[in-house]
Amino acid sequence: MAEKSGHAEGLLDSLRNLATTFVAIVQTRLEIFASEVDEQRALLARVAVLAVLAAFGLGLAVVLIVLFIVVLFWDTNRLLTIGVLAGFFGAVGVVSLLMLRAAVGQRPRLLSATLAELRRDREKLERK
Repeated sequence: MAEKSGHAEGLLDSLRNLATTFVAIVQTRLEIFASEVDEQRALLARVAVLAVLAAFGLGLAVVLIVLFIVVLFWDTNRLLTIGVLAGFFGAVGVVSLLMLRAAVGQRPRLLSATLAELRRDREKLERK
C-alpha cells in the first residue's frame, strides 16, 4: 500500500512539474509577443509623426519654391515654367511611391520572433 501511495505522489509531482513547465513556456511566449507588439506600436507611432512633419515641411517648401520660380519667370515663360515644374514634381512623386513600395516590402514580418520561438518549440517536441 505504501508503494502505491508513493507512486501516486510521484505521479502528481510529475504532473505538477509538467504543468509548471508548460505555464512557464506559455508565459515566455506571451512576453515575447507583448514585447514585439509594443515595439511595432512605438515604431509605427514614430514613423507616423516623422512622416507628417516631413510631409508638411517639404510640402510648404515646394509650394514656396514653385511660387518663387513662377514669379521669377512671369514675364517670359510662365506656362512653360509651370509645366516643367509639374512634370518634375510628378516624376518625384512616382519615384517616391516606388521607393515606398520597396521599403514596405522589406520590413520584417509582424511577430517574427514569436513565430520563430514557437517553431523551434514544435521542432524540439517533434524530435522527442
